[in-house]
Amino acid sequence: MSNTHTLADNNVAPESNINHVPAANDNIRHDWSIQEINDLFAMPFNDLLFKAQTIHRQHFDPNQVQVSTLLSIKTGACPEDCKYCPQSARYDTGLEKERLLEIEKVIERAKEAKAAGSTRFCMGAAWRNPKDRDMPYVTNMVKEVKKLGLETCMTLGMLTRDQALSLKQAGLDYYNHNLDTSPEYYSDIITTRTYQDRLDTLDNVRAAGMNVCSGGIVGMGETATDRSGLLRQLANLPHHPESVPINMLVKVKGTPLDSVEDLEPFEFIRTIAIARILMPKSYVRLSAGRESMNEQIQALCFMAGANSIFYGCKLLTTSNPETHEDVQLFRKLGINSEKTRSFSDEAYEQVLQEEIQQQETNDLFVDATKTSMTKASEKAAAVSNSN
Repeated sequence: MSNTHTLADNNVAPESNINHVPAANDNIRHDWSIQEINDLFAMPFNDLLFKAQTIHRQHFDPNQVQVSTLLSIKTGACPEDCKYCPQSARYDTGLEKERLLEIEKVIERAKEAKAAGSTRFCMGAAWRNPKDRDMPYVTNMVKEVKKLGLETCMTLGMLTRDQALSLKQAGLDYYNHNLDTSPEYYSDIITTRTYQDRLDTLDNVRAAGMNVCSGGIVGMGETATDRSGLLRQLANLPHHPESVPINMLVKVKGTPLDSVEDLEPFEFIRTIAIARILMPKSYVRLSAGRESMNEQIQALCFMAGANSIFYGCKLLTTSNPETHEDVQLFRKLGINSEKTRSFSDEAYEQVLQEEIQQQETNDLFVDATKTSMTKASEKAAAVSNSN
């Protein structure tokens, strides 16, 4: 075993502060080799999880998980040929196309997400890249969601430097643009844009001053070395992404990958653990594919260093566990203990009812105001006519 992996000293947390291990140093590497990462994948499973959890505790509360909600604001008819994606116009997956959502509907969904305990609201559009005519609309969407007190994230495809700056000026906190897989395997999955196109968008986002959300998908028929290659690309960026979503492929009938062999769950957990080791300060998101994972697999992912998830029954177009199932799992694991008490199913329903009642009150006030103004106008007109 190579002795170059020294990110963690494997120290046990002191009993007086068992939930946090003080960082021995703050050295963040950006020069990982494929061989070093392959060596991490080859570690005994328990040793790897211990290493990842030790590093995780140096930078994060191990019992807190950041919660986001993802909404598709424009669905289907994407011109790209990503072999995993049901939104591609090239594949017949039975997906109904939807136009860009009205801002009012987006705000309604954002309020529901906040009531359910989400702290970040992510909006995704099935575009190769946004057109200039779309930018005023999406920037206004960002501004309205920000008013609710939520962090904002968008994934709209490739961005120019000016588009990234416009989103930053509107208040966008995060921009998601995944690398998907290793550079070597990339052309087997996508041919309509290059790997460099993706890296250029990440550069534009970073230059605009936004946080970067970038990860990939595993279980697409790639090799173990490809998984190492993906993680190496992310970890060797000049600045690590603030958020790193690790997705398990969700196979959708009609896509070219609908019958690819399933990835072994332990290999997925290893990928989470190594993402944590390579990018110690990043939030590692247990993302797509959770619906097919039992509670025990998800618990091991949290032990491996995952500390972010998506709430909600759908991720863009693919299914996701129901919110109440996540709340129940968090309670079993002691994760987000304060939040899960605050955002129980009963509390969630109460918040929604209060918002509905408030909206009804607002509507009645508006109607009464309009009626009063109409009567006043009619009265004024009558006086004027009599004169």
